[in-house]
Amino acid sequence: MFHGLRLCVLAALAWGSAGTAWAEKADRNKPMNIEADALRHDDLKQTSVFTGRVVMTKGSIVLRGARLEVRQDADGYQMGVVTAETGQRAFFRQRRDSTPGMIEEYIEGEGEVIEYDGRADTVRFVRRAELRRLRGAVVSDEITGAVIVYNNLTDVFTVDGQKALGSGSGDAQEGGGRVRAVLSPKEATPGGPAPQGVPVAPPGLRPSPVLGGGAK
Repeated sequence: MFHGLRLCVLAALAWGSAGTAWAEKADRNKPMNIEADALRHDDLKQTSVFTGRVVMTKGSIVLRGARLEVRQDADGYQMGVVTAETGQRAFFRQRRDSTPGMIEEYIEGEGEVIEYDGRADTVRFVRRAELRRLRGAVVSDEITGAVIVYNNLTDVFTVDGQKALGSGSGDAQEGGGRVRAVLSPKEATPGGPAPQGVPVAPPGLRPSPVLGGGAK
C-alpha cells in the first residue's frame, strides 16, 4: 500500500477494526501526574514547565522526555509538549480498549517532540516519528515518517513523509522522506472461516475516507 509514496504525500489510516481494540477513551478525563527534577509554574498563564527526566502519566497514557511544558485552557483541557534530549526521542504509550478475552493491546510512539492535545485528544510525533501497535509484548504494526498525528477518539492517524522543517539540516532525515510501514496479517475471528473472494483492507489497518490530524 505504501510503495511509491513520494515526498510530502500524506497517508490517512485507521488502526484496527470494529469489535477489536480502540484507544482508552477514559484517559482524557484522568488527572495528569508528573515527575521531574525541576518545575517552573506560571499561575497567570496557567503553564508549567518540567525539566529533567520527565515522566507524565494520565490514566493509561505514559509520556517520557527531557522537558515537558503543560498548559490548561479556560475549559480545563490540558495540553503538553514533550521534548527529548539532543539526539534522543521522547516516548509515548497508551493502552487500547479491548473486548474481554482478547490480548491486551498498546500504542507506542517516539519522536524528538511529542505534542499531546487533551481537547482534541490527539498525539503528534515530530521528527524521526515512529508509531507501533503491540499485541501483548509483540510489535504487530509499525509506521515511520517525519510527522505522525494519532487521534485517540477515532483511532485514525496521518503520516507525513516529507522532511521536517526546522530540523537544522538541509538534508532529508532518516528514511529519505518516505513513509514506511510494516503490517502484520489481521487475526481471523476464532472459529470463523476467512471470507472468500471479498477485497480486504491492508492487514492490521483500514483506510480512512478523509485525511485528518492536521500534520504540517
